[in-house]
Amino acid sequence: MAGTAGAGRRNGRARGARTAASVVTVLGLVGAVSACGGASVGGGGGSAVTVAVAADPGSLSPTTALASTALAMNSFAYDTLVHLDAGGSPVPGVAEKWSATTTSATFTIRPGVTCEDGSALTAGDVAAEYNHVADPGNRSPMLGLSVPVTAVARADEAARTVTVTTTKPAPFIVQMARMLPLVCEESLAEPAALARATNASGPYRLAEAVPGDHYTYVKRDGYGWGPGGSTGAGLPGKVVVKVVSNESTAANLLMAGQINVALVNGADQDRLDAAGVRYRSLESLFGQLLFNQAAGRPTADPAVRRALVSVLDLKQLGSVATGGKGRAPTRTGEIAPTPCTGDTVGGNLPAHDPAKAAAVLTAAGWTKSGGTWTRDGRALTVGLGYAANLGPQVASAVELAVQQWTSFGVRATAEPTGSGSIVGVLGGGDWDIAWAPIGVTLPDQLVQFYDGPPPPKGNNFGSVANPDYRRLAAEAAARPGAAGCALWDAAEAALVERVDVAPFVSKASRYYAKGVTFEVDGSGIVPSTLRRSAG
Repeated sequence: MAGTAGAGRRNGRARGARTAASVVTVLGLVGAVSACGGASVGGGGGSAVTVAVAADPGSLSPTTALASTALAMNSFAYDTLVHLDAGGSPVPGVAEKWSATTTSATFTIRPGVTCEDGSALTAGDVAAEYNHVADPGNRSPMLGLSVPVTAVARADEAARTVTVTTTKPAPFIVQMARMLPLVCEESLAEPAALARATNASGPYRLAEAVPGDHYTYVKRDGYGWGPGGSTGAGLPGKVVVKVVSNESTAANLLMAGQINVALVNGADQDRLDAAGVRYRSLESLFGQLLFNQAAGRPTADPAVRRALVSVLDLKQLGSVATGGKGRAPTRTGEIAPTPCTGDTVGGNLPAHDPAKAAAVLTAAGWTKSGGTWTRDGRALTVGLGYAANLGPQVASAVELAVQQWTSFGVRATAEPTGSGSIVGVLGGGDWDIAWAPIGVTLPDQLVQFYDGPPPPKGNNFGSVANPDYRRLAAEAAARPGAAGCALWDAAEAALVERVDVAPFVSKASRYYAKGVTFEVDGSGIVPSTLRRSAG
């Protein structure tokens, strides 16, 4: 599950695995370094900026698309009710103010907001979109991501307000709204019509779409309802999104001045750094082991899970997987900006101690015979699945883990998948351990992955049943926003302590840039911050 900026959510329906496949992709991040360097570049000439993406976004329909590239591109064309500041607190967007509890929120819509066809974006439009996504019949993957599962919305046009109510607690109901791209109501009738077009509420409109090659966005006139009331003043007149599938090619184009921005996470970072190319970056979880606890699986036994993690030198694995550029993670998946920031990992994982691992297995009834751990006549056998397109460094780390387990006496194998995501394997249920980092923006979005039904009825891929996590998450959900962070932190720590998951390395993804400056968040470049620069 690598790659999106953006976030997983709860929806205990049969379509749940589809949602997870879209949102458990972690690519897109938030920055810490000024983004300029090298000579001024063209990328289309004039005020145009060219941004490279690694894959075509597929459908851009804002109520159905959750691929990371589509999310990043849609942020140029569609605004949201709120935005988040660097600390994870909401700031005004299309909504100029709001009030909220754990089961309701009322947003006041800023006057003068329009879609690109000139029609006003009204409270009625926003309420209609909430109700459209909340209708299970529409099968929107935004349900549980940007709209609470039990949401019902009503509009008061005279007061310019939208009130959203839920029957189940939604402690981050306001923060969730930052993930809902706003469209005028008429666009809801045929979402597919916006697969390669826009009816935009944001600063740009899609002027040209050539799938597999490029997408051209042109700045709208009269825009003035961005984060905190920002306007289109100073924004580039045109943004060209260029599909460049090979990362080395993207780095070459960046160095040659043919593009302005590229997300580069592999070995090409070294030469870009040497050339003084600046970047924006954000740490996100990169290496995490998820264990299948379904009946009959060896990893359903907590002693086995604890022993398997104790055998591994997780620090070494993380170094191999990231080329020495990783860090110890502090969360089980949230990407900044996020409201809860405590360390839920440090000190909670079993330490690297093969001798203790052997003692744990022995106490659980396993014996070592002929160099292999067995119980009841069966050898301890596990496979470690991972997405092959995570690159050779991850493949090497997986092989190292297999080697360490094998030396300890476990019959272990590496099991690569050929697709870009391991979600299909997890949903099928025939797996033991998976390299499966999860990327979300809010702590309650993790609940669907670690509680509730497994596929096909839900997204609890590992069949996790952790009573402490369930209790603490329920208590946290009853408190609004950041008021529940201490409980959310304790809930996540309970997962790690029980070895339901083993997060072991985070990595900074970097948006390298020449000729532009910008900020980034979980969806990519923050459009309102994009500016041409001399460096």
